Amino acid sequence: MKDHIAECINLLGDFCGKRDVPQLTPDELRKKYGLEQADVMVLFGGSIMCGGDVLAHAMQKGIAKRYIIVGGAGHTTETLRLRMHGEFPDIETAGLPEAKIFEAYIEHRYRLKADFLECNSTNCGNNITYLLELLKEHNISFKSMILAQDATMQHRMEAGLRKYVSDDVIIINYAVYGAHVIVKNGELVFEKEIWGMWDMDRYITLLMGEIPRLSDDADGYGPKGKGYIAHVDIPKEVKAAFEELKKEYADKIREANPLYGSAK
Repeated sequence: MKDHIAECINLLGDFCGKRDVPQLTPDELRKKYGLEQADVMVLFGGSIMCGGDVLAHAMQKGIAKRYIIVGGAGHTTETLRLRMHGEFPDIETAGLPEAKIFEAYIEHRYRLKADFLECNSTNCGNNITYLLELLKEHNISFKSMILAQDATMQHRMEAGLRKYVSDDVIIINYAVYGAHVIVKNGELVFEKEIWGMWDMDRYITLLMGEIPRLSDDADGYGPKGKGYIAHVDIPKEVKAAFEELKKEYADKIREANPLYGSAK
């Protein structure tokens, strides 16, 4: 039974945590897209801490022309503040928006700085709208963009951007981690250690909240529902895995927190 649950979690995790290239390197961009560099790379602050490393390593490789960190305060922010300060007591995180926390981290550890920070957004929807406003304000046009977000929210971030950009814009997904759940001594555990990873309950809760949001129906975020994102095709096996997990984890379907809602 636990093995089946792990399999269902991994189906959801692989669907939500899109990576369009196996590694974020110029070689991989060239092979798949014929690009030497993307125009813009964005790290979203909903990510766990290892997102800072993903951004820094990409910057060291010159993966994009511009680097932006997006994130104000939302439902994952306090966890990021506590964990980052716990790991790096020199980084004062109390009250800081996500973008400034990640900026402080890449500066502290790698001596790097992003080109721009967006510190006002509170959810995946206005992560995108505020990002696009920032780009417009600074006259930055783009034909390719790398999105790096927490794996649980990566697919939705792409769908949010697709709502606003033309079809000729190349969107490159690179979820900041790939988690694989296994059963060990009768318990669900992550196969490999991931720095800053959610505990298992939180990970399952975040994944379970995504399928209803990605759905294009009256209750979902797609065009037939709230209209926050472009249409997403959810494969039958992913829907089936979600239904299976609902039997075990019906209480873990995360509701949107109105505190972090917005008019945009």
